Amino acid sequence: MNDTTYLTRKKYEELKKELKYLREVKKPEISERIGTAAGHGDLSENFEYDAAKEVLQQTMIRIKDITNKLSSARIFDEEDIDPGKVYIGATVKLLNLDLQEEETFTIVGADEADPFEDKISVNSPIASGLLGKEPGDNAVIETPAGKVKFKIIKITR
Repeated sequence: MNDTTYLTRKKYEELKKELKYLREVKKPEISERIGTAAGHGDLSENFEYDAAKEVLQQTMIRIKDITNKLSSARIFDEEDIDPGKVYIGATVKLLNLDLQEEETFTIVGADEADPFEDKISVNSPIASGLLGKEPGDNAVIETPAGKVKFKIIKITR
């Protein structure tokens, strides 16, 4: 299993900002709500207390998740990407040789993947099959739907 988290500099900074907010603002606010709710008496039937504890638990899970991502982050700056080869951060224009249709994908870290914006995870079969290839190269990629043949037309960053 790949423990590295690939992030753009922008996403890395967004996660750092979110982590700071969760630790310094949200967690203390929730802790205060728990204290106030606990002061209302019987905790066994105290909905406010239970709800605040649940929010705290979710917040702590998110803090742990972000901390793990940041500690294993490999940051890539888009301006450092070699436009001659397919790497994380590259936008790749492909010709699907089976369908004779052009497709364009940007290869990103898993946290930034968004199929509606044609951003695919570096861990996806297509991205993995394209890494290191150059314009003009062909790639036969095993996908859940079967083998797909692509020709790399253009790479940009």
